[in-house]
Amino acid sequence: MSAPNPIELCGFKVGQGQKLFVIAGPDSIESEDMALRHAWMLKEITGRLGVPYAFKCSYDKANRTSGKSFRGPGLKEGLRILKRIRDEVGVPVLTDVHETSHVGPASEVVDIIQIPAFLCRQTDLVEAVARTGKGVNLKKGQFVAPKDIVHSARKAFEAGNPNVLVTERGSTFGYNNLVVDMRGFAQMRDAGLAVCFDATHSVQLPSAGNGETAGERRFVSLLARSAAAAGIDALFTEVHEDPDRALCDGPCSLNPQMFEDVVRNVLSIRRVLGHEPG
Repeated sequence: MSAPNPIELCGFKVGQGQKLFVIAGPDSIESEDMALRHAWMLKEITGRLGVPYAFKCSYDKANRTSGKSFRGPGLKEGLRILKRIRDEVGVPVLTDVHETSHVGPASEVVDIIQIPAFLCRQTDLVEAVARTGKGVNLKKGQFVAPKDIVHSARKAFEAGNPNVLVTERGSTFGYNNLVVDMRGFAQMRDAGLAVCFDATHSVQLPSAGNGETAGERRFVSLLARSAAAAGIDALFTEVHEDPDRALCDGPCSLNPQMFEDVVRNVLSIRRVLGHEPG
């Protein structure tokens, strides 16, 4: 099965010639009220900008630098909260899974299931997510070349799911650093893939914060603008009302005003280059 472009996520077409699709939300569910508050806030901002949007948040951050790091409320409670967001806020919801046993329960609640970057080559997980029929957000591993992620995407296609979004989130560059090779977007799109840019995880400094992941928030806008010029189909960012107090990935997260500014800049570049319709 070959790569389709555009794909369909949550009833929206995503790909060449389509509107920018935005995925945004806090890294993890810190509390029920916090998650609901952010979902309503981001719905208002993306509605004002006129972009299709999915709320993202994790119920369990299983891949952490330290075993003492905050992980979230867990599968059962986390999915209950995400279902409430989907039902009450009325927005599509994305979350990530780390084990095949979580795929079934997650698929009953969310619209898009994300495969974490470190697990992007886990065949059983990719195939299980694909077989749910939900949208698939396949994070490109920090150790995977752009031209090689097509092999992971093909696992999902061959499991019967054409709606796979491939997300760039930086590549390992020495120790405690990531870089984004802008040529990768062209290479992935040449393979027929719908391509997303994770602008906030791409500025991580992995394990550089004395047992925690550090980050360089000030470069998020720069990289997002560059990726927009390179021709992305979707934008992924983590947003927190107070990033410096976030329990996970705060140094990389945007506050609401920064998020709105970044999306506006990306849309402006897409319009100038003829990537954004209407």
